[in-house]
Amino acid sequence: MNEQKFEVWAPDAQTMHLMLGTRRLELAARDDGWWELPASARPAVHSEFDYGFIVDGRGPYADPRSRRQPAGVHALSRSFDVSAHIWQDASWTGRQLAGAVIYELHLGTFTPEGTLEAAATRLDHLQSIGVDFVELLPVNAFNGTHNWGYDGVLWYAVHEGYGGPAAYQTFVDSCHQRGIGVIQDVVYNHLGPSGNYLRQFGPYLSEAAGNTWGSSLNLDGPHSDPVRRYILDNALMWLGDYHVDGLRLDAVHALRDSSATHLLEQLAVEVAALSAKTGRPLTLIAESDLNDPRLITSREANGYGIDAQWSDDFHHAVHVALTGETSGYYADFEPLDALAKVLTHGFFHDGTYSSFRERTHGRRIDRERTPTWRLVVASQNHDQIGNRAVGDRLSAQLDVGQLAIAAALTLLGPYTPMLFMGEEWGATTPWQFFTSHPEPELGTATATGRISEFARMGWDPPIVPDPQDPVTLERSKLNWSEQVEPEHARLLEFYRALAVLRRTHPDVTDPRFDQIAVECDAAEGWLRLHRGRTKILINLGERSVRIPAGGGEIVLAFATAGDAVQGRLPNALQLAPHSVVVLA
Repeated sequence: MNEQKFEVWAPDAQTMHLMLGTRRLELAARDDGWWELPASARPAVHSEFDYGFIVDGRGPYADPRSRRQPAGVHALSRSFDVSAHIWQDASWTGRQLAGAVIYELHLGTFTPEGTLEAAATRLDHLQSIGVDFVELLPVNAFNGTHNWGYDGVLWYAVHEGYGGPAAYQTFVDSCHQRGIGVIQDVVYNHLGPSGNYLRQFGPYLSEAAGNTWGSSLNLDGPHSDPVRRYILDNALMWLGDYHVDGLRLDAVHALRDSSATHLLEQLAVEVAALSAKTGRPLTLIAESDLNDPRLITSREANGYGIDAQWSDDFHHAVHVALTGETSGYYADFEPLDALAKVLTHGFFHDGTYSSFRERTHGRRIDRERTPTWRLVVASQNHDQIGNRAVGDRLSAQLDVGQLAIAAALTLLGPYTPMLFMGEEWGATTPWQFFTSHPEPELGTATATGRISEFARMGWDPPIVPDPQDPVTLERSKLNWSEQVEPEHARLLEFYRALAVLRRTHPDVTDPRFDQIAVECDAAEGWLRLHRGRTKILINLGERSVRIPAGGGEIVLAFATAGDAVQGRLPNALQLAPHSVVVLA
């Protein structure tokens, strides 16, 4: 490296010094609230170096835009030359979200090693089940050795335990060479509770607009422009410096922004500009609890212009239909008609009364103008598993036929499917809430707070695993040896067959709402989903049922035991319990 420019935003500071190794150098203030090392004092740097900032005599603190924290978030930052990596993905032209399959994974529990390097060795497996995008749970630097990733405090740095930024570049490169895109989960609605020193530098946080997880960012108050820039530059960093193909934006309903141009709209504008520059699709996916289609409405139609959003209603309807669980927010999804509505309308709550919220919730999607792929759905994901008392997967309650039904609804349904790591073979390992706060009192407070947050879900506190216990992490790691066991292997082959079906039957990826139709019989426990000329027949019940078929060739079938089809009748099929049949 040659001459290094050192600068930091700290509008309220009176003095600012750079700690560079053992040297302490004074920075000069600019008129815009930034401080920088005068050109005459800038040292020539030829290798890696550690540095930090001393604010009004306090510190040194890590650089808010640090790229590496090898000794943790309380220590000095380390330089990282992002241009040193020689990219091998020149032939990668990107992948649009329409028609794609997403695979969500947590690096620390995806493999025994819990690293980016180890995750890359499993990419061939992901190819075999038709994965188009890998979605990584947050990788930014946090305090401690392991957690879900949503307690990050240095958003520009890749957690060293995963391998750091260089390993991240190599992982993305490996994905692209196999035709797989990368979506990075990012958290802009709050910061973690330990190691967050942004307050020392300036008004990054808005104490008046806190949320469940901590202080919100200052998006619309005094000095908010540089704070917004801090977020926007971070997003562009992932998409530019690290060649990432998309971002999943965590809990955007917690972004408190009264600006005329909402942060999400501004982000969509800048990402679209970068996409035009790079010549490859760049995708933004929002997680939102609002069921508000304005997120995915174009800017020309006065929307935010986000490409897609999660639809938890799909998960809730599938979960209730298969498990019968109706506690907490599952209560409204008890009738099988709820699943039928979600499959044809996108949201269940689209201006209807939510008993869990005790108010009207959601807004209707314009099905004539909105393509179905703009909704990302899953039968399991990190939230819906990890936010259960013991982190139990569907495999803890359902047999293999029911797991196949969940897979068919997700992968053959009208929306963008997202799988959660291990579901493809019916993994039995739980995925529990785990933390590694070095401060014991913080660990206790976090555990207590989660139990309180989910009180309405009927948790029994004594059975909730201690998130600070290292065993909770180990228990949550995938057991890859399971997939060769007979029932697991059978389910895995079904997922692979579904991947082939998606590639060979255009009806399955048709994005038009008017090409979807659903009939169901709650008393008999069956459902028939039409995707154009392709039909998915499902028996959710405990006994064999006769389902109207209307002709077509059987291209795929699965049942818990024996043959899925137990008899053929004129225009109907007799389906075994817990079975699914695809006709084309």
